[in-house]
Amino acid sequence: MPAIRVTFHAARREFAAGMRALRDELGVPDHHPPAVQLLAARRARSSRIGDRADLRDTPFVAVDPEGSRDLDQAYFAERRGSGYRVRYAIADVAHFVSQGDAIDAEARARGVTLYAPDGNAALHPAVLSEGAASLAARRERPALVWRLDLGADGSLLDAGLERARVMTSEAISYDEAQRRIDVGQGPASLSLLREIGELRGERERERGGVSVNLPGQEVESSDEGYVLRFSSPRPVERWNAQISLLAGIAAAKLMLAAGVGVLRTLPPAEPDVLVGLRRRAHALGLTWPPEQTYPEFIGGLTSDTPEGAAMLTQSLRALRGAGYEAFDGAPPETRVHAGVASPYAHVTAPLRRLVDRFSLEAALAASEGRRPPGWVLDALEDLPAAMGAARRREGGFERAVVDLAETIVLAPCVGKRFPAEVVDRNKDRATVMLREPAVVARTARGRAAEPGERVTIRVDAADPAGRRVELTIL
Repeated sequence: MPAIRVTFHAARREFAAGMRALRDELGVPDHHPPAVQLLAARRARSSRIGDRADLRDTPFVAVDPEGSRDLDQAYFAERRGSGYRVRYAIADVAHFVSQGDAIDAEARARGVTLYAPDGNAALHPAVLSEGAASLAARRERPALVWRLDLGADGSLLDAGLERARVMTSEAISYDEAQRRIDVGQGPASLSLLREIGELRGERERERGGVSVNLPGQEVESSDEGYVLRFSSPRPVERWNAQISLLAGIAAAKLMLAAGVGVLRTLPPAEPDVLVGLRRRAHALGLTWPPEQTYPEFIGGLTSDTPEGAAMLTQSLRALRGAGYEAFDGAPPETRVHAGVASPYAHVTAPLRRLVDRFSLEAALAASEGRRPPGWVLDALEDLPAAMGAARRREGGFERAVVDLAETIVLAPCVGKRFPAEVVDRNKDRATVMLREPAVVARTARGRAAEPGERVTIRVDAADPAGRRVELTIL
């Protein structure tokens, strides 16, 4: 499910003070306990990769946001006859973490990495997540490597997973990857990322998968203050995401066939929700032909217009209820992720997400025709609840960070008026989108307005300490 992404550049003292208060309020840790750090450092020093497949000559490329150091994945692709073979290396966290040790216990308590402008609250200590376990360039690393064989149309024909030693040839940012692909530079597998990503996007639309193109938010510091603007994902981010989805689909198929594992699920939207969305599209003046499916309609929208932004915001109502389903024996009643339109599992971010360490091991066991190890089976019952709690904390923290950014940017603007667009309404309160500065917030008072309507709002209050904004529709 999409979320508003916030990127901070050169945060100043206002952010530092606000983030300190936010961390204290929400109980977000600054560091790992000393025992966890000491054990992680010892594991990093004493690690021996051991006997496993040698894929060090495979020129993997890691493509991540600028400045990333916790590199979970590295990608390689080649043509195979009329189709393709993708190899997708995933950090082997289980090589460094044992059941019940201090690292494992702390990771279970955290659940996910929380990203923040003043430093991340990482799932694992940096000596592992940014060091010995990270698939950094030109470093030999233990990995779990997917083999994903695709047909000429990008359909998944066969998949396997094995432990291997790898050496990522280079790690590049999304911007650099996009530039190289656009001008035809770099390794052949990088150019294939566009080709395969677009084919997988077509297969997603055929399945009925949904991609909601909501913008992110970027905060930049300058001598005059802060600038908050919207940003759209680059095409390479979508292509890269399709490789991750591909691995997740392959993992789910393997686990379901073996009768044991953990899935990421999302129930389909209720019919009345889709009926309501069609009515909203009509009210907004958007054309949604009867024969056009919901995924086709949403996939063609952008947030560049008030009507598109309002429709995309409200479309999230059809993507609610995501969770995790663990099973050992009969498959769960809900086994499909409606957004992916397929059974799906989280298996590509073990440095940053707890469940991936366990689902990767279950998929590996299924690929090798055996039962998962005991430490995976022991964890299955508790994983869905642990990840659900972690996701709720993550969502609350991300929303609080956005609120802090918006209040700091709007604080000098109290009394000023801005053009805005109504993107949602709930009873007597509307949610409005300002383009400059890039703010999405709820109004406190003012006249009634409907989604898609252009309005003028006044900033009545912006309190960074309380992360509270008061807006009035005039």
